[in-house]
Amino acid sequence: MKITSVNNNLIKDTAKLLQKKYRDESGLFLLEGNKCIEEAIEAGLQFEHIFIKEGHEQFGNIENIEVSDAILSKISSTASPPKAIAVAHQISRKWSKKYKKVILLEGIKDAGNLGTILRTSAAFDIDAVILFGDTVDLYNPKCVRSSVGNLWKLPVFSLNDTNSVEKIFKSYEKIATLPKSRNSIWLQDYRPSEKLLMMFGSEADGLSEELKKLATNNVTIKMSNNVESLNLGVSVGIILHHLMN
Repeated sequence: MKITSVNNNLIKDTAKLLQKKYRDESGLFLLEGNKCIEEAIEAGLQFEHIFIKEGHEQFGNIENIEVSDAILSKISSTASPPKAIAVAHQISRKWSKKYKKVILLEGIKDAGNLGTILRTSAAFDIDAVILFGDTVDLYNPKCVRSSVGNLWKLPVFSLNDTNSVEKIFKSYEKIATLPKSRNSIWLQDYRPSEKLLMMFGSEADGLSEELKKLATNNVTIKMSNNVESLNLGVSVGIILHHLMN
């Protein structure tokens, strides 16, 4: 199949998936680039179709649609569009009591940061990720790209109230990761429990008071007095590395 017009209805509908509203309504999202698409195919994601540049090698068992550079530019989130862009179904997960190491991210606004954290979480064998409150869309194209194929390697859930957190994680040790505080212990002195919820707040606002009150322990990364805070993705990486050792 081949589409030549940027005004084709399918192309118009696909371009709408650059907006969260239409991703939510359709349950679809965009995957950009060969590596991302190939890993998603291997992971068993359900695809609608893949748009490929004219002459590009086709992907098997999925509808491939040849398009022009102009069309790829219209449906891509990047200034230099890749040679392949796919439309796939969002992933549905069910909570499992087997999840023992879980991280919670509150109010994360940067899609690239979220993607990096998902990639880091997969690297350190985190069982699940909770997006709490007003966070960036998991299927934001920048998040999908920066997760580098790890978006579908671990389950991600959304929660919006502390009662749900308290109920689901009643039997877990709940760790608030905080900047320098009198009520926290240094990361190097912390020894994790078997069932653990690690809570991270946004760089701008940190953890909310409601989540801090749920914490059974507070942990702080020891660093130079000349630096007030770290990038959130870096903080998550340091803490998860410590927990693995």
